[in-house]
Amino acid sequence: MNTFAETLIGWQRAYGRHGLPWQVRDAYRVWLSEIMLQQTQVETVIPYYQRFIARFPDLAGLAAAPLEDVLTLWSGLGYYARARNLHKCARVVMERHGGAFPADPALLAELPGIGRSTAAAISAFSFGTRAAILDGNVKRVLARCFGIDGFPGNKAVETALWTLAESLLPATDVDIYTQAQMDLGATVCTRGRPACGRCPLAARCVALREGRVGELPTPRPKKAVRERDGRFAVILAGGAVLLERRPPSGIWGGLLSLPELPEDADTATWVTTRFGLTVHKVERLAVLRHVFTHFTLNLHPETVLVGHPSMCGEATTLWQPLDQLEEAALPAPVRKLLEQLTPPDLLAAPR
Repeated sequence: MNTFAETLIGWQRAYGRHGLPWQVRDAYRVWLSEIMLQQTQVETVIPYYQRFIARFPDLAGLAAAPLEDVLTLWSGLGYYARARNLHKCARVVMERHGGAFPADPALLAELPGIGRSTAAAISAFSFGTRAAILDGNVKRVLARCFGIDGFPGNKAVETALWTLAESLLPATDVDIYTQAQMDLGATVCTRGRPACGRCPLAARCVALREGRVGELPTPRPKKAVRERDGRFAVILAGGAVLLERRPPSGIWGGLLSLPELPEDADTATWVTTRFGLTVHKVERLAVLRHVFTHFTLNLHPETVLVGHPSMCGEATTLWQPLDQLEEAALPAPVRKLLEQLTPPDLLAAPR
């Protein structure tokens, strides 16, 4: 029987994913794709990746760009800390490494937004380095194939998985092997409804033999999902909405969003006091739920019609035309909310 690695390499050549836009020996493009693919599927990433490459064809251009431009292109992809780290990493590579990514996974792992597994993937794909990856797909494949119990996020279990992953590395074709693990986990050994009949590892899979495919990997211990509520002012005038840039860290860090109302504030009074605007009408909209990784946010939006889009005297605010929302770095739920505003005469300035 072929070794674990030989089996996967042969399978990838015949059935794996080929022709993806980032499958080139170019560290910049590989790095960009790996950051985008963290917690996001290939089909979702491809159009974002293509827009990024069109706008920033090289590392120098990305490093020189304002963060706002990067966030605008990232808008809708989620997990915005990735975009902030992407921009920061580009600048660090320009400053510390002369604009060229190092081949050493240990050096790559020191860069913003790049952990041990991502560093290994970048190095393997770009330089052919013999380094093990351990992303979510690989953890699932290894846990099932070798019958490893325990939540993979547990330190002891993760350490055991790293040891196993390193022991399975082939002497050559590490880039093909690395892609094979990703492809198998994403297309065959999936979290739900795995296609065990098409799996090249079926003959050696402990989970399949013992009827435990649905049990492995061991799920994360359940915690109560926290819920948070937030009031947001949709301040409208003359076909434009007032947006405010969020703080650099925290929810939607660095993005443009709707001003957040204090919990017990009177909306009209707060808008008048905060922005010096004359309020004509306030109306509550339907609650919008948005699920983050660790909690659910209930957005309570209120439309606030004001006299005209006057300057508010704050550098963090701006009036954004509602027909130009694609040019703004907005969180996905805020963009969805603004795009759904109806009827059209709601957007007109009061007479």
